[in-house]
Amino acid sequence: MIVEERIYTLHIGKVPEYLKLYEAEGLAVQTRILGNLLGYYQVEFGPQNQIVHMWGYDDLADRQTRRKALVQDPEWIAYIKKIRPLVRHQENKLLLPAPFMQARG
Repeated sequence: MIVEERIYTLHIGKVPEYLKLYEAEGLAVQTRILGNLLGYYQVEFGPQNQIVHMWGYDDLADRQTRRKALVQDPEWIAYIKKIRPLVRHQENKLLLPAPFMQARG
């Protein structure tokens, strides 16, 4: 399994609005298409106004197929138009398991 970590830095004070909108409109679509939500967090200490979420995929091909389907979904497209103005910066990381974690996956 590979993990994609996505970090969104929001405009000051927009975390509650973002989370409410995500729960109401984004969560169901994203979990239906991407499937393996490993965690969804808001930062308490450290850089402020950040949301961190992690998604698990079988491999890069699985990620590519699922992400392609997501960006083509009409519900997701409508949601993104609402959420985009709240986001200042986005960072994505692809996390590969350490060799000793392969046996656990």
